[in-house]
Amino acid sequence: MTQSPTEAQDLGRMPPQAVEVEQAVLGAMMLEQRAIVRAVETLDESCFYHATHSRIFAAMIELFERGTAVDQLTLTEELKRRGQLDDVGGVVYLAKLGSEVVTTANIDFHARIVFEKALSRKLIETASGVIERAYAADEDVQTLLDNAEQQLFTLSENQIGEGFEPLEKVMGETFEHLERVHAGAGTVLGVDTGFADLNDQMSGFQKGDLIILAARPSVGKTAFALTLARNAAVEAGVGMAIFSLEMSKMQLAQRLLSVETKVDLHKLRTGRLRDEDWMNLTNNIERLARAPIYIDDTPGISVLEARAKARRLQREHGVGMVIIDYLQLMSGHIRTQSREQEISHISRGLKAMAKELDVPVLALSQLSRAVESRTDRRPQLSDLRESGSLEQDADVVMFIYRPEMYDLKSPDGESLEGLAQIIIGKQRNGPVGSVDLMWNKESATYEAMAPGWRMEPEEY
Repeated sequence: MTQSPTEAQDLGRMPPQAVEVEQAVLGAMMLEQRAIVRAVETLDESCFYHATHSRIFAAMIELFERGTAVDQLTLTEELKRRGQLDDVGGVVYLAKLGSEVVTTANIDFHARIVFEKALSRKLIETASGVIERAYAADEDVQTLLDNAEQQLFTLSENQIGEGFEPLEKVMGETFEHLERVHAGAGTVLGVDTGFADLNDQMSGFQKGDLIILAARPSVGKTAFALTLARNAAVEAGVGMAIFSLEMSKMQLAQRLLSVETKVDLHKLRTGRLRDEDWMNLTNNIERLARAPIYIDDTPGISVLEARAKARRLQREHGVGMVIIDYLQLMSGHIRTQSREQEISHISRGLKAMAKELDVPVLALSQLSRAVESRTDRRPQLSDLRESGSLEQDADVVMFIYRPEMYDLKSPDGESLEGLAQIIIGKQRNGPVGSVDLMWNKESATYEAMAPGWRMEPEEY
């Protein structure tokens, strides 16, 4: 965040700064080691307006990290070693810094002032860059808006310039995570799906993962996604952002009511409800209404707009998971792209959303017709429609397979109606496999199988 006076003049005004406060911080750090510990919790060398102060701060931190006492003498020697003593004003300036501070009591307050001035300068720099790009008109406006909002969001979260981290630090954090996982062995580490067998395979949906849920039309993708959303939001209080590109908000609300109450979805839509149905709805609607589920039904929304809206929603209400229904109805921001390029752009954008918001993103996707031309109708990764980038970008790819859709029967000739299988075709950090569920056609919901029951491949 350091900015020279020359750069400041280029902006037409002197940027926000507090030179005397910077001097007070450095003087306090020379006076007492406790002040160094407090200062580094808020500041790094880029926070100082004057390059002189940045160099002095960096030299102090170097001494501190080596376990060397920080005072005028040791600091002088360190700056000499770096060849910077004359650049910072020599011994005279260091003596001035050390002599003008008599207490470290205000170090937290002073460090905060320096940080806020630096943040203001960074905000000016960001805004100036946006203005320049807007005048240049080289970018799509939606791209420009999304980039601007993302930069401002990053500033507000104080995440600028995290950059590389040494393996030692990452390994320490990893070991702490392993200890937590070991202590909670058997518990769901991600977003609880509400299905024990699926949780066993995946330990829930993990933060930062892009999960593709694919099936042919009318198999029940939306129904499964809403069942997952209801389970996580109602039972665990996980905030859900649902982008519904195919159905209206009211249609989605009706489906969620059917999932919650098991009232026949057709009766809900037509109003042909019995007294007991009304009683069921009345008793359960408040519980569902209180769930942290947020629906956006903007048709043809772009991935950039969806990211921006999800970012705002997370900031205002908290989001634990994002659902896209469905991916092929999203639009790319560059209209000249081929559809395959557009889908690739969308899948990369959704993966970026998952990483940025640190939540799982569940994107529904249509399968190609190829699955219907084979003897074995179970979906495969090669059936993902329009782009191989979906398989590449996704951390998890799941398919829904319902044998009854193809009038298949068991080897004994028995009906397979109501049987469904969630096939995990890819899991970047776990095993592939399958989970058997029951499909309730009346309420358009999925339910867990009885314990110990499993549909064997030869049965379908």
